[in-house]
Amino acid sequence: MKAYLTRRYMFSASHRLHSERLTEEENRETYGKCNNPYGHGHNYIIEVTVGGAVDERTGMVCDLVELDECVRSHVLERYDHQNLNVLEEFAAEVPTTENLCISIYEIVKREFRGAHLQKVRIEETMMNSFEYTGENNR
Repeated sequence: MKAYLTRRYMFSASHRLHSERLTEEENRETYGKCNNPYGHGHNYIIEVTVGGAVDERTGMVCDLVELDECVRSHVLERYDHQNLNVLEEFAAEVPTTENLCISIYEIVKREFRGAHLQKVRIEETMMNSFEYTGENNR
């Protein structure tokens, strides 16, 4: 029997949406107020969904403490209260929430072995959310 577990986490970070591949005018037209030279911030909500067989002994898909520790040490400590633009993974990428979602997915996939990572979903605002399920599910 396969079951799914989704855990929610929160962090705050700032970014400026600006691409070196676009002119100043194209950046303003493409990103609007999100192209503000001083940046802006969000209180992000992340949902990490893992799946797998329910362990007969524990009755769980995975150890929640292990998942929480993985996300805390590899995601929250990395992104909380940071300017996303200055982080290595966004040196050549615009730090959109789509790209942030992919980065977080790749981190959790690489670091967490307790269950199969199904998807990462991020709420940027009450009106915007993004999710990524990996390369094979594009």
